[in-house]
Amino acid sequence: MTLAERARRVIPGGVNSGQRSIPGLTGLVVARTAGSRFWDTEGREFTDYHAAFGPPLLGHNDPDVAAAVAEAGGRLGLTGVAVTEGEVLLAEQLAELIPSVEQVLLTSTGSEATFHALRLARAVTGRRLVVKFQGCYHGWHDAVSLNVISAPDRVGRHDPTSTGILPEVLDATLVLRFNDPAAVRQAFAEHGADIAAVIVEPIPHNVGALLPTGEFLRTLREECTAAGSVLVFDEVITGFRHALGGYQSLAGVVPDLTALGKAIGNGAPIGALGGRADLMQHFSSRPGGPVFFAGTYNGHPAPVAAALATLRKLREQPVHEHVFRLGDRVRTELDALYRRLGVPAVVTGFGSVFVSYFMPGPAPLSYDDLLANDTALFVGYRRHLVEHGVFELPLNLKRSHLSYAHTDADVDRLLEATDAAVTRTLRDGGPSDLAHTSTMGGAATGTGAHRC
Repeated sequence: MTLAERARRVIPGGVNSGQRSIPGLTGLVVARTAGSRFWDTEGREFTDYHAAFGPPLLGHNDPDVAAAVAEAGGRLGLTGVAVTEGEVLLAEQLAELIPSVEQVLLTSTGSEATFHALRLARAVTGRRLVVKFQGCYHGWHDAVSLNVISAPDRVGRHDPTSTGILPEVLDATLVLRFNDPAAVRQAFAEHGADIAAVIVEPIPHNVGALLPTGEFLRTLREECTAAGSVLVFDEVITGFRHALGGYQSLAGVVPDLTALGKAIGNGAPIGALGGRADLMQHFSSRPGGPVFFAGTYNGHPAPVAAALATLRKLREQPVHEHVFRLGDRVRTELDALYRRLGVPAVVTGFGSVFVSYFMPGPAPLSYDDLLANDTALFVGYRRHLVEHGVFELPLNLKRSHLSYAHTDADVDRLLEATDAAVTRTLRDGGPSDLAHTSTMGGAATGTGAHRC
């Protein structure tokens, strides 16, 4: 019996997260990671552009991060009381780097950070409603676990990612179109007095890369300020991967709260929620604070050491320059490749993130535009990439990532493999077994009639 088969006997589906069981790759077992590579138990080597949904900005098993974690583990364990020097140093740096952050609390995941952000917003405003946007993912909790990758017939109404969510919880979430300032203004005109928070990925990377317009982000800020609502930027993906100050430092729009995760620790399990001090002071980490906040592993010495080492390297070495240059090269040369093959495609992304949508241009601005993507070609060519030792996640609309460990030779290999994989998919036809390749939507809860 293989390891994958043994896993399915004792782990539901054989994996510990709903997006790790990949159709066509259910026998994959990862044995080792290093730099821009991973190896499976059969000895196959892959250049990794999936990168665990994005955390290892420096590359897998970065030696400086690994050394910092080992040093911390040799002298400090989890005590569950008071604070450590590392937590203080990390909080100070986050407050220094990110425009919106005056105070910060650490979590173990990005989902926890967004959960606490919405609880805090409802507590301080006394309001009920939360606004999110179609195509944005903010974690597993009920208030925002809807309308991510939705089938065409479920866009424009509530599309939960899971059963078991109370209808009244879904009813308290308004789902709007991304990059639609008019829809935002209308929602505030109709519901502004009851909107506790607006939460948004400044770039919705969970559906690849929808680049925001300046007007859209400014409208969010203006409407939240006018209505007294809390603006939350979910920078779990964009934070640190796109800039040390997060995407907000590039956009020039400052939210009230910011959720962080993923690249903050180069793969270590750490997240953070930071923002205005007058808001953060409501958490129960301050004696008397009415908004409960707790977590046994919050501020664990090992992830904190990983985050400090990651930030040190990001500040001292040309990490962003390297990954941005490679990202520009990948996007430019993939675009030329598809033109040569005569394949309608839009290659987009930001910085170290890239994605190829197989559809006519121009670049998409909202999730509605992405419904034109050729799912069979998108998933099919990525399955064939595996045969060439290149790994991009073969699930619909998923982005790909470059790291500091990737090289121009890696990009050469990516381009050659993509040429071969797309050509073969066009010749043989894309896969017909597309069930479960478009994730994060379509749960049958009986709430489908509720309008967004």
